[in-house]
Formats: sequence, C-alpha cells, structure tokens
Amino acid sequence: MRSGRLSPDCLGERDMDMTDKVVLITGASRGIGAAAAREFAAAGAKVALLARNGDAIATLAGEIGAAGIAIPCDVSRYWEVAAAVTATVETFGRLDVAVANAGVLEPIAYLAETDPEAWGHAVDINLKGAFHVMRAALPAMLEAGGGTLIGLSSGAAHTPEVAWSSYCAAKAGAYMLTRMVDAEYRSRGIRALGLRPSTVATDMQRIIAAHDTNPDRQVDWSEHFSPEWPAKALVWMCGPAADAYLGTDVYLRDPDILAAIGLT
Repeated sequence: MRSGRLSPDCLGERDMDMTDKVVLITGASRGIGAAAAREFAAAGAKVALLARNGDAIATLAGEIGAAGIAIPCDVSRYWEVAAAVTATVETFGRLDVAVANAGVLEPIAYLAETDPEAWGHAVDINLKGAFHVMRAALPAMLEAGGGTLIGLSSGAAHTPEVAWSSYCAAKAGAYMLTRMVDAEYRSRGIRALGLRPSTVATDMQRIIAAHDTNPDRQVDWSEHFSPEWPAKALVWMCGPAADAYLGTDVYLRDPDILAAIGLT
C-alpha cells in the first residue's frame, strides 16, 4: 500500500499550518475522515469529529486530546448537523473549515432492480448530508468573515458507473452544490471546493471489490492511495495554494497536485 510522506522543503508542507483553526469533519470514525482528523490536529487545528459511530469518534478524540471533540451525528438529519455546528462553535469559539466526508456506496444494483428506500437513504447521506453541512456551517462562517467548505467528490460525479445510480446521482448533485456555494459566496470570503481522491484503501473499496462485476474497473489493492494521502490533500486545500481550484474538484491523481502537496 502506498504511504504519503512530505518532503521537508516542499511548498505543501509550508502551507499546512492550521494553528488555532477549527475544523469539522463528518464521517470521522474511519477511513479518510479519521485520517483527516489526525492530519488536521497534527497541523495545529482543533477538530470536531462527527459520525454515527459514537464510540469510534470518542476513541479518536481521546487520541487527539484537548484539541478534539466527538459529536455523534447522522448527517442525513439536518437538525443533528446544525446542533453539531453549534456545539463546535460553543466549544472552540469559531468554525473555519467544514469537510463533508460522510458517504455510502450501496445500494449497488441496476436501476430497475434497486430498492427505492435504500436508494433514497443513500441520497440522504451523500447529497442531502453535504447540503446539511454547508447549510449549517455557512451562517457561522459568514458572520466570521469567511471559511472553507470541502466536499468529498468522486469520478462518479462526472462519469456514469453501472449499478451505482444512487451514488453517481448524489455525487453529481454534491459537485453542483460546491459550485453553487462558490458562485454565491466566494465574494464574501467562502472558499468552496471538492476533493476527488481517486481510489483509496478504505472499506468502500472492499465493497466495490466484492460487488463489482466490471473487470476493467478492478484495481489491485497495492495501487490504492492510503487514507493519509487525501488527508494531507484536505489540509493543503485549506491554504491559498489551492485557490485556483475554488468551485471545482482537486483530483489527487494529478501529478501536479501531488507535487504541490509534497506527496511522493
């Protein structure tokens, strides 16, 4: 498995100081979300960890220490996300960054065979969950004069993948939400952009491998990025070096992006 390392003199490392910034991350119990929580904390940030698995985020918050707070939250319910934002601001005094990372892939099924309830629930998490984070975070950020909203995007937002109709449709909608926030609020100090991390060694890739019948899409496990790579990218995206990507996606397989972040 690949592992991300920062070269000591790279531009990316100099841009990764998050001292005293406050970051909220959904889906923080595992995978990219948990790796991002550790990376932001290592960069000096205070981190609010949101996930349905309260035990997992409590353990991670304990690992981070006083700079971490665990908030059990289901992103498909707006009132829970709004309460989590309020708790974050009350605890740390501000909110600088919100990362809408929570997501699910299933149901995996052809459209005429998919379960409508499961399809809708996935949209509630992948699309409405992203909206809930943006809607809840924006007032606090606007009052403070600015902030950064980052969504976890996907190639599925731009390319149809057979049997992934719910995921593709939701990710396409979430990508447009990012563009809408940029169009409406960039002039008021809001930085909105998405991370398209490519394939990452997480539980979602295990689900894909177990269900996917397309041999052209199978990727050897050793070729996946480790979760630490997109985590470092998320920190880098909070700095001015990523301003050229506002309103769109940062694609982690782009060699220029990897070089800018300092991943080798």
